[in-house]
Amino acid sequence: MYSITADKLTKKFGNFTAVDAITFDVKEGEIFGFLGANGAGKTTAMRILCGLSYPTAGQARVAGFDVYKQQEEIKKSIGYMSQKFSLYENLTVSENIEFYGGVYGLRRKEIRPRMRNMLETLGLAGEANKLVSSLPLGWKQKLAFSTAIFHEPRIVFLDEPTSGVDPVTRRQFWEMIYEAASRGITVFVTTHYMDEAEYCNRISLMVDGRIDALDAPASLKKQFGVETMSDVFYALARGAKRNE
Repeated sequence: MYSITADKLTKKFGNFTAVDAITFDVKEGEIFGFLGANGAGKTTAMRILCGLSYPTAGQARVAGFDVYKQQEEIKKSIGYMSQKFSLYENLTVSENIEFYGGVYGLRRKEIRPRMRNMLETLGLAGEANKLVSSLPLGWKQKLAFSTAIFHEPRIVFLDEPTSGVDPVTRRQFWEMIYEAASRGITVFVTTHYMDEAEYCNRISLMVDGRIDALDAPASLKKQFGVETMSDVFYALARGAKRNE
């Protein structure tokens, strides 16, 4: 069963083709890495899959819903965590959770017990009334991820989720990703840390709007005859013609 399917998905802006007929699928509960250099088309493709932008051509379904006709249904079925904006810094930890719980359609009587459990799991029970701005970056990222899956979505989209955090916190964050996937949540993640690509079940690598490689990390390293995913990435990125 697939959580995401895309067939020749295309997005053009005038004469510029940002996403060039990409075809791929993502299985339920899979951790799928969506990688590429700046300007490759990752963000544009992710916006389409999140129901925030219409494609120019091709087909795609997310959580069973059509990206042309059922964008609102898609938004209700997914979670999203952005590198640049995920939590309100001037609200407390509990206020952020209550706000996003409401946005995701949960009732107050559902939010409170879930919030208690979540804060205890994160070790933040004593920080519930503190402003998010007072938390270290690593804790903000963990809280943002937990908030993005607070409503138990079928799919969570993570856009550069560990940017700027230390290696230990990154590893802890990925443990949270594995735990979510074990519950059947599909994880669609972009990252510029090539060591994190090794943690994904499969990855795709975009170059100039196209998907030039798609497979499990071990298979890609064997295919390119290299030792690391960084080497795979550089082998493909050298041929890129555009940058953001």
